[in-house]
Amino acid sequence: MREITPLTSSDCFTLFTRVKSEFDFPLHCHEELELNFILNAKGARRVVGDHIAEIDDAELVLVGSNLPHVWQTHKCKSKEIREVTIQFHKDLLDEKFLKRNQLSFIRSMLERSARGILFSRQTIGQLTPRLLTLNQKQGFDSVLELLSILHDLSISRNMHTLSDATFNNADLSYTSRRIRAAVDYMNQNFSKPVTLTEVAKLTNMTEVSFSRFFKARTGITFMDSLLEMRLGHASRLLIDTTQSVSEVAYNCGFNNISNFNRLFKKKKGCTPKEFRENYSYGNRVFI
Repeated sequence: MREITPLTSSDCFTLFTRVKSEFDFPLHCHEELELNFILNAKGARRVVGDHIAEIDDAELVLVGSNLPHVWQTHKCKSKEIREVTIQFHKDLLDEKFLKRNQLSFIRSMLERSARGILFSRQTIGQLTPRLLTLNQKQGFDSVLELLSILHDLSISRNMHTLSDATFNNADLSYTSRRIRAAVDYMNQNFSKPVTLTEVAKLTNMTEVSFSRFFKARTGITFMDSLLEMRLGHASRLLIDTTQSVSEVAYNCGFNNISNFNRLFKKKKGCTPKEFRENYSYGNRVFI
């Protein structure tokens, strides 16, 4: 479901504060970015891209533009769920402005939001008073406070990326042409055997040098990146097609169905079959 938000082109952002007993909005996406702050909803289920998980009693998530998301009541027993939702335009900050040195952390965070970002309990604790009182500010002061909150989020520690990049075709920004070339090659050939040797050769580096270089620039190993890419495509096929789990596994470069099931469950917390059922449930119940 594509949501048309009430945010107008004349406003910088819009904010909603609600106290409710259940989540009743369908799985949806929208152009605007969304910062969602939720209290007293332990046991509810969060779906962001291809990531599905139960939430704790305090939650703060930044959802990027056009990334499917929903919160479902699931096992939540609370009758006083508190929710603060802030939606702002994806061009709230001009692209040239974001390239300034002082905005580098916000720029990086907004890029990562294409996959959804879960912030730590420590960050939530620090920002809770400001998030709960943002609606009391008016005009320019409210915009300054939102930008200040975004800055503090961008420099916070232990933020966790939720969805796989390939699920939503997230545009990952790499300054290195070698990394860009390697990622493009992996994206084009993930359904086939891809080896470290051939990708290292593509970048004119030795296997050892490329492996270290890739880990230093992306934060994960070459093999973990390839696995994440394949699982992201697999998640998309499980949702968008009627292919069997075996067909999905084969079409995403997994030649062993048992290995695919094991790796999928390790990364997603559920089997491919359960993932498909959970995602379908999110669509059927509310639409």
